[in-house]
Amino acid sequence: MDEETKKLLADNLVLNKDNNEMLHKLVLYQKWNQIYRIVYWTIIILSTVGAFYFIQPYITNLIGLYTGGVGSNIGSNLGDFTKNLGSNKDIQDMLKSLNN
Repeated sequence: MDEETKKLLADNLVLNKDNNEMLHKLVLYQKWNQIYRIVYWTIIILSTVGAFYFIQPYITNLIGLYTGGVGSNIGSNLGDFTKNLGSNKDIQDMLKSLNN
């Protein structure tokens, strides 16, 4: 082999090593990016489910208040409405007086 071919082969070997090193870094970056993306979406989904879990009793209570006060039989619905109000005595007494 002549000197020019040897020099070209040596340069090509150096470039191939650099290219191989960059490709390994790129693959490693993609793996970490995928892990971060999975963690990111897991946090978002779990926080949404957790928020719904903690807010659900309030939503259920509001739906109960709304559906308890609407209907054809007003007397029984007022009783359901007062149960949903809880321990507020003044409002319960006022509704009892209206019911009679």
